Amino acid sequence: MRSFDSTGVMEQNISKWELDTPALCVDLDALESNLATLQQTVIRNGIASRPHAKTHKTPAIARMQLESGSVGICTAKVGEAVAMYEHGIEQILMTTINATPFKIERAMNLRRWCPGFVQATDTPGNARALSEAAQAAGLVADVVVDIDTGGHRTGITAGQPALALAQLVDQLPGLRLRGMLCYDGGAQHVRGFETRRARTLETLAPATETFDLLQRSGLNTEIFSGGGTGTYNIDHETRGLTDIQVGSYVFMDAQYLAIGGATDDDVYSDFETSLTVLTTVLNAQYEGRVTTDAGAKACTINQPWPIVKGETGMTYSSGSDEFGTLRYDDPSRTYQLGDKLEVIVSHCDPVVNLYDQMYAVRGDRVEAVWKIAARGMST
Repeated sequence: MRSFDSTGVMEQNISKWELDTPALCVDLDALESNLATLQQTVIRNGIASRPHAKTHKTPAIARMQLESGSVGICTAKVGEAVAMYEHGIEQILMTTINATPFKIERAMNLRRWCPGFVQATDTPGNARALSEAAQAAGLVADVVVDIDTGGHRTGITAGQPALALAQLVDQLPGLRLRGMLCYDGGAQHVRGFETRRARTLETLAPATETFDLLQRSGLNTEIFSGGGTGTYNIDHETRGLTDIQVGSYVFMDAQYLAIGGATDDDVYSDFETSLTVLTTVLNAQYEGRVTTDAGAKACTINQPWPIVKGETGMTYSSGSDEFGTLRYDDPSRTYQLGDKLEVIVSHCDPVVNLYDQMYAVRGDRVEAVWKIAARGMST
């Protein structure tokens, strides 16, 4: 194979405005502020943080989270867990079950090398499959029971069904029960703090009752993990919860900005927007609009559309594969061919998964280039 372009990743210590585009950038000052805000909150509320790495997929950020005080990280897929372990992350809770023999075997291989790896189960059949695989591998696998919060996406029904599964896990050879997890994804983007709080406490009440059942039965409940970015300052009210699985808090996005916070129902400003896509204007010759190089392949087509950072009176859309469209209403400025601008993305998780690396920026300087090691790890 011929190779004539070895640049691949641009050098650090240049201005971010010199980056080739589209480029995924993270503002280090904002990121560090978000880490500090979260840790101060969970410490004050008497719980811990176990951030979800499915958001950033980046070992450098996972290390920052652990260094700031998190007890571990979460991953959604075993591939993400492997990528994190290969880059030195050793406290990993996988929140999705491994349903196939291949995935189960892969998880057991990871457990062999990573004592801090914990995986979820939500059916007796899956628990037995984990037990058989663990025995075949000659090891003991740490397991938590995933509890359904009512959305019926994953997890076993709270109450007696969950208790029976936990008792089974506790009895099966090759498995060690570590506790339970539950995540109400639907609560995270409920608009209005008090409405969101009421929804969260209602949907997690059965999980608390399940936690009580496990405790009264003498089962291990050292882990009761759940919650997220939208409920990070609510989740501690769920009795028994040990840690929260916040993800988007590190970056923030247009979806989260719209949900409202405890002091402002219009804007969620608890965390700073650290993640942006840098894009270049390709066409500015038509009145009232310009075209950029950041379309769906750079920003996704999630709603609401990206927000131009630091500007007003304009709307951005990324519905075309290769091109973004910026339309003027009463713009705070206009753009010309070759100009660059930053957009706050719609939904940070899938946007990060589009890139191989992100540029860690302080001020206007690129301080580091981070590999998104778990990018594409959807298996």
